[in-house]
Order: sequence, then structure tokens, then C-alpha cells
Amino acid sequence: MKQKQMNLIYLKLSFRLFLANIVRKLRYIKLRGLGYDIHSSTIIEGTVILDKLYRRGVHIGKNTLIAGGTTILSHDHCKRVHDNQPLLLDTYIGEKCFIAVNCLVLPGVKIGDEVIVGAGSVVTKDIPSNSIAVGNPAKVIKTDIEMDEMASWVNWKN
Repeated sequence: MKQKQMNLIYLKLSFRLFLANIVRKLRYIKLRGLGYDIHSSTIIEGTVILDKLYRRGVHIGKNTLIAGGTTILSHDHCKRVHDNQPLLLDTYIGEKCFIAVNCLVLPGVKIGDEVIVGAGSVVTKDIPSNSIAVGNPAKVIKTDIEMDEMASWVNWKN
């Protein structure tokens, strides 16, 4: 009896994963079609908000996970240029990064490879590779971290 229950749970989880992969691929196709520069292995959860004014200014590397509620901007209405147009700035998120829930990444920021940004953080300045940043404004609290291809922290026991 217990084995049947485990098999049923495994089957349900496998089916959900199958559907989630389809949704992820469709989301990727849509976002690329809209002009965003994201890698096909990037996972962007459904409630992420990407800048709609300057889509080509959002760059996200491979094997990166952007959690729900996060906003990534690539323009600034407070700073005006040429005929009162908003300032357009490229925003970069590197490879094998994890951007946790409800983060805000401001325009022009460069987040390096293998970076974790803690939940609710506001990224106002560049974050170097292999580090963890948290807070408002986000500050680096740990360096020399390593992430795997699933955007998971590998050397967290050290």
C-alpha cells in the first residue's frame, strides 16, 4: 500500500515537472520574441516583472533563476536625456545566479556570475561574481561562493 502511494506521488510530481518545463519554454519563447536577452536555460517565474520600456536592456545569463515578485528595470524616468526621454541603461545578471523573491534590480546594475541576491533586496549597485548580497540597499555579506548549474549554492557548508 505504501509503495503504491509513493508511486502515485512520484507520478504526480513528474507530471507537474513536465508541465512546468513546457510553461518555462513557452515563457522563454515569448520573452525572446519581445526582445529580452535571456538564455534558454534561465528560469523566470511567472510573477517576475521585466522592464517593458527598454526590453533589449535586460540581459540574463544561463542557468540563472529569477524568483517570483522580482522586478528588473533598464530605464530611469527620473533622469532625462535627449528631448526629455528617459535614461536607458543595460542591466546585466550573470550566469548561475539566484535572485530570490521580491527583489528589485535597478537600471544599469551588473550582477556577476554565481551570485545570490537575498529575498526582498534592492540592488542599487554592481555585485561582484561569487558573492551573496542582501538588504536595502543590497550589500555583499559573503564572497567566494560557488553555484552549480541549477543555481544552487555548492560550498555553503564552508
